[in-house]
Amino acid sequence: MSADASVDKELLESIIGQPTGRSTVVVERGPVSFFADAVVDPNPIYKDPAAAQAAGLPAIPAPPTFPIAMEAWGKFAELQPEDAPSGSPLLKILGPLMAKGGLILHGEEEFIYHRPVLVGDQLVGDGKVVDAYRKESKGKTMTFVVTETTWVDAKTGDPVVTARFNVIHRA
Repeated sequence: MSADASVDKELLESIIGQPTGRSTVVVERGPVSFFADAVVDPNPIYKDPAAAQAAGLPAIPAPPTFPIAMEAWGKFAELQPEDAPSGSPLLKILGPLMAKGGLILHGEEEFIYHRPVLVGDQLVGDGKVVDAYRKESKGKTMTFVVTETTWVDAKTGDPVVTARFNVIHRA
């Protein structure tokens, strides 16, 4: 019996479609600049409004992978929706798996842009689990949980970016 036998196919399927959270974030210049430094992107459009404008942008854009970090840097308590879901369906799966050991791995991430994320944006994100499944590979059991967060402009409701993230447990 594998280390993650306690997480059966039915349980994995039960979390598909469940919300992972709803939040409102404000995209700020400092975090965008720090993120560009962290990913070693020296492009001046991530720091200088004049460089962004010269590139045809109305404001400083966020680097392409910034949505993975937006909630960590722009989520202010007073902006959060009162009806935001609490808890996480990921814990239903990852908690029992981690109790038996193994590794949590960052799988792939994907960003689908409808327009650039810009400094000054206020975005509303709705996340959900879009897939959960298990694979056997080289004698190891790998459990995959794929989440997707759709970020929309708080003023217009227009989509800005969809972020997909894959978490893997390997035992």
